[in-house]
Amino acid sequence: MADLKKDMREIIDGAIKAVLPESAVKEALNDERFLSRKNKGRVIVASIGKAAWRMAKAASDILGSEISGAVVTKYDHSMGEIKGLEIFEAGHPVLDENTLKGTKALLEHVKNLNSNDTVLFLVSGGGSALFELPAEGVTLDDMKDVTKQLLACGADIVEINTIRKHLSGVKGGKFAKLCSPAHVFMVVLSDVLGDRLDSIASGPAWHDDSTSEEALGIVKKYDLKLRPELIKILSTETPKTLDNVTAVITGSVTALCDSVCEISKSKGYTPLLLTTTMTCEAREAGSLMASIANEIVKSGRPVKAPCAVIAGGETVVHLTGKGMGGRNQEFALSAAVGISGIENVVIASLGSDGTDGPTDAAGGIVDGKTESILKSKGINISDVLKNNDAYNALKAADSLLMTGATGTNVNDVAIALIG
Repeated sequence: MADLKKDMREIIDGAIKAVLPESAVKEALNDERFLSRKNKGRVIVASIGKAAWRMAKAASDILGSEISGAVVTKYDHSMGEIKGLEIFEAGHPVLDENTLKGTKALLEHVKNLNSNDTVLFLVSGGGSALFELPAEGVTLDDMKDVTKQLLACGADIVEINTIRKHLSGVKGGKFAKLCSPAHVFMVVLSDVLGDRLDSIASGPAWHDDSTSEEALGIVKKYDLKLRPELIKILSTETPKTLDNVTAVITGSVTALCDSVCEISKSKGYTPLLLTTTMTCEAREAGSLMASIANEIVKSGRPVKAPCAVIAGGETVVHLTGKGMGGRNQEFALSAAVGISGIENVVIASLGSDGTDGPTDAAGGIVDGKTESILKSKGINISDVLKNNDAYNALKAADSLLMTGATGTNVNDVAIALIG
């Protein structure tokens, strides 16, 4: 079991390393479409998201003194000064005053540009919360409240961003409009399943494919409690065409899962990639992963051990309690029930950014002994999940997966290693 856990950690660390932003930015800045523009006028860097600092630093290392601009990232995700760039840290997943401060500073850098100038827009997961200026008539408290409601009711990321775009002054293509007539060269680390550019960071520089009708439908679906004024604003359409944007997607959950497959294979595990679009309830996904591991142990189907079963995506959690945790921690804790008492199976689920929910853990890593350890301490997993308190339960079993902030964000990955 110790070797399985060691192998699991090495697979995870190697896969995260493969999707770090530096190589992605370097590749994008060698794109002929960027090279043909960079010497025509000024290059303004606008970097947003959990990987914003690392993406901006990579751009600075490549472009040197040619740049100015601003970076808005999550608290504790900045790693120091970058010459020519203002650095801001702000709240995630719920925006705060520093979100507005950083966004306003960034917008100052894209004022009064001309058609020869280029805005190098570096986008990574978390950008929806970290880059925001509410539309006229919308307050910061409004944005906080609707975000909390959407997170609590189990809305998926596309639904959340549809609402955000229609209440925002910078999302849904509005940022690109503010940059005009300058050209926006957008480099994206995708944290949205299917890599929808209108949904990644709520699409600040992409024409919006969502409609007001869809936004109002989401309000009705989840019975969101909004002021009448917000309903009126949601009824206003976002930009449907833009002519000043070039977009390059340089990283995604598919790349993360492919890396897990390659590293697992190099360690002697036959990889089986189930999906890169996992979107169901976290605890149900954990239970399913455990059942697949059980089948492999008992029958050698659908793949013989030693093997690695892999699933990427972004599950959801419906909040029913007041505990602490995240979707990956609930996935792992639920899986622990399904593999209880089984040897030579380790299951891990983690967020690629190194943080899962409002916690300092990336996720959880469990084995056949996890449930019995918790029972010996008087902890019932079913009760824990009802209270959404996976963090404290996994901590009690020494089963939290801690990576620290990784500097990237391309969704989640879950892995079952069967020895």
